[in-house]
Amino acid sequence: MTSDSPHPEPALPGSYGERPQGYRLPDATRLGPVRLQVSSLERSLAYYEQILGMHVVARNTTTASLGAVGDSRVLVRLEEKQGVRPARGGMLGLYHFALLLPDRPSLGRFVQHLASMNVRAGAADHLVSEAFYLSDPDGLGIEVYADRPRDTWQRIGRELMLATEAVDARALVAAAGGEPWTGMPAGSVMGHVHLHVGDLERTRDFYSEGLGFDRMTWRYPGALFLGAGGYHHHLGTNLWAGPHARPATDDDARLLEWAIELPTASDIAAVSASVEAAGYAVTRDAIGDAVTQDAWGTRVRLTTA
Repeated sequence: MTSDSPHPEPALPGSYGERPQGYRLPDATRLGPVRLQVSSLERSLAYYEQILGMHVVARNTTTASLGAVGDSRVLVRLEEKQGVRPARGGMLGLYHFALLLPDRPSLGRFVQHLASMNVRAGAADHLVSEAFYLSDPDGLGIEVYADRPRDTWQRIGRELMLATEAVDARALVAAAGGEPWTGMPAGSVMGHVHLHVGDLERTRDFYSEGLGFDRMTWRYPGALFLGAGGYHHHLGTNLWAGPHARPATDDDARLLEWAIELPTASDIAAVSASVEAAGYAVTRDAIGDAVTQDAWGTRVRLTTA
């Protein structure tokens, strides 16, 4: 879908998105941390701290948990496995994970910071958000973004409008107000995860009819975007890795797991029942979480906030 599609209308609450036929995730659904397999913990920590401005919440010899500055919430967990290959094209699994900053001035300060570090990044205005794209030392994709106000979002019929247009970098820098970047600000969250998948119908069956996400945008070329609570997307999926793509393996830098945070343990039970009814296995652990995986082996943890 492009920004010049005909007859856009305001995306008022309840006016957009296709609901699953059965179970639907609660409006308060959020995302938890991503777990990443990397080749060198020290090298990755240097990148996540210096470039992304994250701080270490906890670490040991081979693992580390990171969050925003002044915030104990974990957003990324790094797990070292020496000798793994860098992430590369043609693999199913992670396309990128996306760190959502609290506001546009924060994103402007991040842009200034990247320029000061001489770090090049991709950029896109998606109508609902403004985003910058990077890769970590192992080639794992990262998006850092800020949302536009919801009262500016538009729809065509029931479909939320997304696009990929040029970012107005000067306006973003102006929004920074001359303030320096002092690290990823408190209040930053895991905004969404975007996956390479092998088939959009099977994706719909698992992530919408099984897990209970609403379908938000479905005519963007080769992609399907899903969300809960009216959010533009907690999950992006695409076919862009190509028809011969295969899942990442234990020998690759990769996404090990991403997490959906639900309000209560009863919600975990309800999601689990829906996923099992859709024909997918669910395992439960000692702390009350549930874990399942899509048709291409990407693991999803169901937990409480």
